[in-house]
Amino acid sequence: MRVRRVILRHFRGVAAGTVRLDGNTLLVGSNSVGKSTVCEALDLVLGPERMFRRPVIDEYDFYAARYQAADGVTPEVRVEVVLTDLEPEAQRRFRSRLRRWSAQQNDFIAPKTSQETATDGEEGEWCLPVVFVGRFNQDEDDFEGATFFAHPEPIPDDLTEETVELGGGLKPFTREDKRLCGFLYLRPNRTGSRALSFQRGSLLDTIVRLESESAGQLWEKALRGLSEVVIAGDESGFMKIRSEVRTRVEKFLSLTEDPGAVDVRVSELTREHVRDTLRLFLATQPGAHGVPFNRLSTGSLNLLVFALLTYIAELKGDQSVIFAMEEPEIALPPHAQRRLVDFVVSRMGQVIITSHSPYVIEKFDPDQVVVLARDNDGALTSTPVVLPADFKLKKYRDNRRQFAEAVLARAVLVVEGATEVAAFQAVADVLDRDPAVVDYLHPDLAGISLFDANNDVSVPLFAPVFAAMGKRVFGFHDKPDKPLSPALEPKIEQFTRYQQISYKGIETLLVTEMPVEVQKQFAATVAGRPDYPTISPMPPAATDDQVRAHVRKLLEERKGSNGGYAALLISECGTASDLPASLADFLRAIDADLRPAAPVAANPVRNPGS
Repeated sequence: MRVRRVILRHFRGVAAGTVRLDGNTLLVGSNSVGKSTVCEALDLVLGPERMFRRPVIDEYDFYAARYQAADGVTPEVRVEVVLTDLEPEAQRRFRSRLRRWSAQQNDFIAPKTSQETATDGEEGEWCLPVVFVGRFNQDEDDFEGATFFAHPEPIPDDLTEETVELGGGLKPFTREDKRLCGFLYLRPNRTGSRALSFQRGSLLDTIVRLESESAGQLWEKALRGLSEVVIAGDESGFMKIRSEVRTRVEKFLSLTEDPGAVDVRVSELTREHVRDTLRLFLATQPGAHGVPFNRLSTGSLNLLVFALLTYIAELKGDQSVIFAMEEPEIALPPHAQRRLVDFVVSRMGQVIITSHSPYVIEKFDPDQVVVLARDNDGALTSTPVVLPADFKLKKYRDNRRQFAEAVLARAVLVVEGATEVAAFQAVADVLDRDPAVVDYLHPDLAGISLFDANNDVSVPLFAPVFAAMGKRVFGFHDKPDKPLSPALEPKIEQFTRYQQISYKGIETLLVTEMPVEVQKQFAATVAGRPDYPTISPMPPAATDDQVRAHVRKLLEERKGSNGGYAALLISECGTASDLPASLADFLRAIDADLRPAAPVAANPVRNPGS
């Protein structure tokens, strides 16, 4: 099975929203936009153990915490999920609950009338619509929630009494029904202690349940084994305590003649108590002493989670799991992040991941990335990343790491090369540390990603790509060798702000717009560097033009970001007034563009004296 669509109503920070998925999906967006909310919503509908949590939902699971009835209407949390790619077993089990689904329209196909034939439209595939409904029960003074089949809906008639029961007469979607969906939800490993415990719904609990299907009742065997553990035996110091307790208790309470009438056990010997107390012990290198898993480092916990996921995948069988995972990058090094994503994508039926890591994001092609956005009224929207028809996938893959960072950004500044990237970063640092510059936000804090287009002609190509992701896009490059093609004009129009400078290169811009004294200081500073190029030294009494020519030669010999001299030159600036105006002004203009517009007074107050 695969999740194809999720509709949320009145759930957490979402008043209303629809998220469309197509196979393996990476959910991206700014913090608090709703990525975790979507995963939690899926868990409400599909998680086999989720309904056992008490309460199922609480006040803050309702949008704006509004759960009390108002004007005769009781607010309801509602999450609707459509499942497609149903296996034969699921089609047999749920056959009366299925509907036809159109992959082209991303919606249900209306039932055909008696006059229509199978060739009159798209036949579609069978899908299973299910729904979670939650509300506050005023009479019980408690929250209630349950999952139901969303089809067919009860059709009331004149003889049908209006129902007030939860779900409005829909048939429950039971725990056993959910298990057939194979849904697993791994929250961020700040809550990994529960994921690796034996509590209901944990990874270990899932393994125990799956193994029990072939090996018998593992919990019953464990309870019998624990009941045979002797703590207060004849050679134990607890024996005297047990005897003394029995002697005193029997003065007030009749006990059986059994020698074990008073005993010490390792547990209450109930399934739930054993779930709470059972711990997985591990001994990791260096050292050989085993400790409970929750005493391991966060990184070790994440790798342990990874190991258990491989176990679950083998038990459930390939391609049979819907797996939702939040932020797998927490405490994992880049190579482990990549390995984890590679594994779950290759072994799970569907993977739904949220992430802020470029190492995770770069593992997904653009058609697998869904950008979430939410406005101040709680409207959640999802936008798939769609490359323009004339934009080659190879260009995306060649710039995969840069795209991964840009996907996470609020806005993107596209420049023509690595030297420009380094130069803009250096200019931003000087603006940030100059106390005379007020009301300016560094690009890192503003969420601006700098993107290297590799050449000036390619800069406009990326405008429609990032604009389609809902990003504000800015473009900056020098004067090309020949005028840009007219075909690029529509792409240039998609920039929020775009500037083509009159200089033939960034090096010319820097030596023209920066003070000569700063350039002299730079030339003296870099002269002792081990990567100093083999060029003629600057004359001791160099004129301004000679200084500029010498510095331009240095910049041209040492271009790029790694080892590039442009950023070193700019870092010599003491204040913003020393900066090249073209770069500094463009950054400040971007900063102004990204700031929210000041509210306009509806009826401005006029000065009586004017």
